[in-house]
Amino acid sequence: MTARPIAVHAVGAHLDRVDGPLKVTGRAPYAVEHGSDEGVRDPLTAWIVGAPVARGRVLRVDATRALATAGVVSVLDHTSARRLADTEDGELAILQDDRIHHRGQVVAVVLAESAEAAREGARLVEVHVEAREHVADLDEGDLYAPEEVNAGHETDWADGDVDAARADASVVVDQEYSTPQEHNSPLEPHAVSAFWDEDRLTLWDSTQSVHGVAQTLAPMLGLEVDRVRVRAPYVGGGFGSKGLPHSPEMAAALAAMSVPGRWVRLAVTRQQMFALTGYRTETRSRIRLSAEPDGRLLAVEHDAVSQTSRLKEFAEQTATISRMMYAAPARRTTHRVAALDVAVPSWMRAPGEMPGAFALEVAMDELAVACDVDPVELRVRNEPATDPETGNPWSDRRLVECLRTGAERFGWTGRDPRAASRTEGDWHVGTGVAAATYPALWMAGNVARIESRAGGRYAVGIGAVDLGTGARTVLQQIAADALEVDVAAIDLAIGDTSLPTATVAGGSSGTASWGTAIVQTAQQFRADHGHAPLPGLHSRTEAESYPEPEKHALHSFGAVFAEVRVDRWTGEVRVSRLHGTYSVGRVVNPTTARSQLLGGLLMGLSAALHEDGVRDPRFGHVITQDLATYHVASHADVPPDLDARWLDGADTLATPFGGRGIGEIGIVGTSAAIANAASHATGVRVRDLPVTADAFLPGRP
Repeated sequence: MTARPIAVHAVGAHLDRVDGPLKVTGRAPYAVEHGSDEGVRDPLTAWIVGAPVARGRVLRVDATRALATAGVVSVLDHTSARRLADTEDGELAILQDDRIHHRGQVVAVVLAESAEAAREGARLVEVHVEAREHVADLDEGDLYAPEEVNAGHETDWADGDVDAARADASVVVDQEYSTPQEHNSPLEPHAVSAFWDEDRLTLWDSTQSVHGVAQTLAPMLGLEVDRVRVRAPYVGGGFGSKGLPHSPEMAAALAAMSVPGRWVRLAVTRQQMFALTGYRTETRSRIRLSAEPDGRLLAVEHDAVSQTSRLKEFAEQTATISRMMYAAPARRTTHRVAALDVAVPSWMRAPGEMPGAFALEVAMDELAVACDVDPVELRVRNEPATDPETGNPWSDRRLVECLRTGAERFGWTGRDPRAASRTEGDWHVGTGVAAATYPALWMAGNVARIESRAGGRYAVGIGAVDLGTGARTVLQQIAADALEVDVAAIDLAIGDTSLPTATVAGGSSGTASWGTAIVQTAQQFRADHGHAPLPGLHSRTEAESYPEPEKHALHSFGAVFAEVRVDRWTGEVRVSRLHGTYSVGRVVNPTTARSQLLGGLLMGLSAALHEDGVRDPRFGHVITQDLATYHVASHADVPPDLDARWLDGADTLATPFGGRGIGEIGIVGTSAAIANAASHATGVRVRDLPVTADAFLPGRP
């Protein structure tokens, strides 16, 4: 049966996180803590040895000194590791041959009785290599058009005659914008505990998708999927980097298979994460906005360039936001990538939308200045009646309302549009705005199981993962309303491949996709067993696509307002106010929603002012490979006035409970709003992230 909209009571109510007490008391076990209170004895520690060059081949791994170290049990390399049945995924096909594809690639794994011995053993492993010429600089790579970009989007897309529109335009903004390589850096590094017994592999993994890990690793290892059990009861953040399995998971699996009957724990070091667990690629965008004198767009052009790896392609969908954000008779977008001898880039919170919005929204600010139009009014004037990309009607856009409501709360009215017009002491003060959007994604293949229990309770099971966002809590609320019972009557089980299949906690799709499956199964359960079932009855269904996604354009929208202060003598940049107003359908839990949106705003601030992954092209490695050199926003960077709110409403075209995803929209547009505010404060336009003090110092070229 197809899920139907449900009446809501628990949905929309404040509810404390159900996992809160376990986390704050330290009793929530994370990946490498598995077994500490369950009788797991004498686990081995695995430690990764990385390639010392960016390209070449391994001549020999000399483990003599490592094996002579007390506590070291064994050292795996490409000559001794288990052979994989499938090596098509180059990132995961580690220890299978002597080729080196990027600096830091897994070339050996040390197994020892303790973490200290494993680390020392890894230090003593000598990797003899033959280095070959490499390319690790985007400027030196050969650009090509991928078959598609991330999430299955078309590489290039056009509508209307952009050349004619540009020729007829009174105002043209034609500029280039860039974002650097950025790293997810979750609080819990990538980690896994692995156990191999006969023909069954068990992993306790820090992942955003237990079923995704099993379905990816099993065929590579020559196993049936049901022979790989993956559990992720608690995850310390991911921001997309744990959405796909990476080479450390395979390293742990191969290590465990080499010592049957013993648990193996592998925790990736903070430094190794910068080479092995994905990152946001550097992006470069050329934006051309052609407009009438009043700022109404005639054409939008967005040409995006990014890097990928020769080992495995990942193409960021940077320009896709420009296909649908604003009305214009003509538009054209392209994507080109350069394949380099570097680690494989991957998902990072709001892939595509985040760097794309920075370029587009700064360009829109430049257009507002060129046309002498208020930046909020400019966006309102270019509001499309329907989705420019598909022609479909919007399910629930409300961007104009976000802009108007946000402007009122922020105190935008009366803003002096002149740059560098406001000074307070030694600080230049400016304000900026940017729009935000993120698609309301719904993923197929989710299955839920509901069973009646004594006392009017219900067991709800789905293999979803709560990576720290509060999924446990909101899914209980959705299940309670779908079954028309109190939240306390729901016993929810998640994070285990022994539970029904669930898709990744990514793309802001988890709550929508899993919640729809739970609603449909609850409605099927009532149809099968009524409202007073005996204990032990159950229903299990795979969610059918919710009816409306093919008929409407489903996106969330928002408006971000920033106030920025720039020191007139040092160029120091401080964000003093940061507000976000969003349209995300019905909010399931205001407590967790506010946390997610504030977190997104701060992550956008971090990208705006601090984050800058620097690769040394001579050697191919990231030199900013810890949280001392790769700075992320800390408590001292949080604005004293930080606020996130949303418009009341429900989008039952998106989900039966009326909500859309909120995990990623908070970061979209935030860095642009901050950059626009800095420009308004100083009169200096910065088009490259991060926005740093040197941009505002006298004598800047």
